[in-house]
Amino acid sequence: MKTRAYIALIVLPWLVSCGSTSTNNNSSEDESILFADSLLALMSLEEKVGQMTNLSLMALAKGEFWDRRDTVILDTAKMRLYLDKHKVGSIQNLGTYPFPPNEWRQNIQLIQEYVANNTEHAIPVLYGIDAVHGANYSAGSTLLPHQINLAAARSRSVAEEMGRITTYEMRASGIPWNYAPVLDVTKKPLWGRTFETFGEDTYIASELGVAMIKGGGSDSLSSPYSSLACLKHFIGYGAPHNGKDRSAVYMPRRIMRQDYLPPFAKAIEAGALTVMASSNSMNGIASHADKALLTDLLKKELGFKGFVISDWNDIDNLVSTHQVAADEREAVKISVNAGLDMCMEPYDASFSEHLIDLVNDGEVSIERINDAVRRILFVKHKIGLFDQLQSDPDLYPLYGSEAFAEKGRQAAVESMTLLKNENGHLPLSKTNTVLLTGVGSHSINYLNGAWSRTWSGQDTTFNDKEKLTLKEAMEKEIGKDRVLWAEGTTYDQDISTKQAVNLASRANQIVVVLAELPATEKPSDIDELSFPEAQVNLVKELAKKGKPITLVLLEGRPRLIREMEPLVESIVLAYLPGNEGGVAIADVLFGDENPSGKLPFTYPKYSGAIWSYDHVKADARDKGFGFEAYDPQYSFGHGLSYTNFEYSSLTLESDTLLINDTLNFSVTVTNIGSRAGKETVELYSSDLTASVVPKVKQLKGFEKIYLDIGQSQVVTFKLTKEDLGFVNNQNEWITEPGLFKVSINELEKTFFLKEANEKT
Repeated sequence: MKTRAYIALIVLPWLVSCGSTSTNNNSSEDESILFADSLLALMSLEEKVGQMTNLSLMALAKGEFWDRRDTVILDTAKMRLYLDKHKVGSIQNLGTYPFPPNEWRQNIQLIQEYVANNTEHAIPVLYGIDAVHGANYSAGSTLLPHQINLAAARSRSVAEEMGRITTYEMRASGIPWNYAPVLDVTKKPLWGRTFETFGEDTYIASELGVAMIKGGGSDSLSSPYSSLACLKHFIGYGAPHNGKDRSAVYMPRRIMRQDYLPPFAKAIEAGALTVMASSNSMNGIASHADKALLTDLLKKELGFKGFVISDWNDIDNLVSTHQVAADEREAVKISVNAGLDMCMEPYDASFSEHLIDLVNDGEVSIERINDAVRRILFVKHKIGLFDQLQSDPDLYPLYGSEAFAEKGRQAAVESMTLLKNENGHLPLSKTNTVLLTGVGSHSINYLNGAWSRTWSGQDTTFNDKEKLTLKEAMEKEIGKDRVLWAEGTTYDQDISTKQAVNLASRANQIVVVLAELPATEKPSDIDELSFPEAQVNLVKELAKKGKPITLVLLEGRPRLIREMEPLVESIVLAYLPGNEGGVAIADVLFGDENPSGKLPFTYPKYSGAIWSYDHVKADARDKGFGFEAYDPQYSFGHGLSYTNFEYSSLTLESDTLLINDTLNFSVTVTNIGSRAGKETVELYSSDLTASVVPKVKQLKGFEKIYLDIGQSQVVTFKLTKEDLGFVNNQNEWITEPGLFKVSINELEKTFFLKEANEKT
């Protein structure tokens, strides 16, 4: 009786406040630690292990796990099994169809009420979901541009706003935990999840990852307008050696620390409290079994105070895929001892059963269990889950609103990357007749890609009917009578190329929309970067008509366009711009908006010539023993505008930087064109001599500015020794004195970095 009375004192607020709005401020770290320790001391082993278990909602629903459902009805017997007997502490996702917000809230509320009324200590369940470009599993929510678009937009404020909208609509659905952002840096364009990342650059991933987390309310986690971020995937997931999802990674620890770790470190500094382990192996060690990564690096070195969750069913994959465990019991032992705190075991509670046996047999220590559960309880308290299970639905009147849609359109516009514009071909005239064709020309799904109402994003059943495809947006822009349309192809089959060619005779302009199939994870694997032959042939046949062609690319990774590029006058890379993408593309094509996106990856010309912009000089050695081999289709950072910008007066305050000081410098940017526009000003640095082979250049700063016609702006940057450092062969982050070069656009300056007591 004493136990139950005591625990009531510390958890009762959440039992009586369902549906209310908490007025408590964000709890202090000390309060959350004290709370977690107090509760932990009262819990049985079964309760503790239950907190470490994350189950799919489908395991609690009536019917079979993978049944296609129009609605979810919770099964009381299954709730009794998993929530009461196994004391599961976390539920996640659905993925088979999108709930409306009220249905999400209702089901989560039923789960929480069951836990409150039927379990010893009534510890609330933490619900998580993949909301990777908006609250994509909530019906009627705002489907935003994907992360790769945000990297192209090069705007911290845009990324922050996308994080804010996503969180708002998640919380309107009653969900506090988001399996995002994706902080994988990827230099492997073949990899199918490139679109979920911020591309190939470490600095961009670090800056925009922090911005999204900030937008999600990391500074006030108990607010009804905040969400708990989950950084994924720790670590190296975006570097599969063969470009295929979940395949092995071979990477020196020096490179891992230098190029792949910083986005996670910065996000943890910004307040992120959950991390998802990576599905891959690195250098022969499965990430879910790698204590050096999960415990020594993440928790000890980075000081991560939250908890680590597995990816979907990845404990079982230690047996079936990585073959480092003989059976599931051994896999549980290996992963928990390595530092995994919560297992995403979607189908059943076998994880908890094995873990209880392992503790009782002395193969997993109770100290390791306590550490994991303390972290989980700390996070649950930190986000206010014990005080506020469900916030008032009336707090979210902007859910799925036109205001949010407009924010999504603006973000999509800012990401549009004008790769080619020969002789000022774009913008198109609104008085001409346009032939529109291509698989992506009349499809919402190709605009959104995967993680859009369903996991694959291919199901058209749940599309928002009021959203405009590019065809519909163009018809609205210039009138139906001026838009001729033929689908041309499916993703990989010709269906009406001949019709498109015939229609071209009646058109002044041709717009061809090439696209890749919506997919993620293993279904997104491809064997080559080329577009399917049917799509390439469509462009080639239309080019024979001699009409000017604009190529629009709907793709989450750079698909080869080498054969088509000479045949077209202009190319717009739209990536995966979301539900407002059709309108955004039309706005750019017809000049209502000025494109300002910059490539977040190097656009290759050949499948056999894949490298990132931050390669080492030797990589660019050519057959003539010069250094001209680096010849991509388009370089990282490339992106044109309908206006022209002039860079001048790159000024350094000194030609010497003392190693503990800051070097400030500036550049003037002037709009010398005929219309207003935005420009991303990028700063690169080059270490000209180092003890470890240096990269030719690295991005160290960016600022996006708006300039009216004739307007100039001075943009300032600063560099410190940390910005100029690298990881040496002892895996230490160091900065060496010496000569450095900075470059902005085509302007360059050099300076010396020296020790404070070093003579010039």
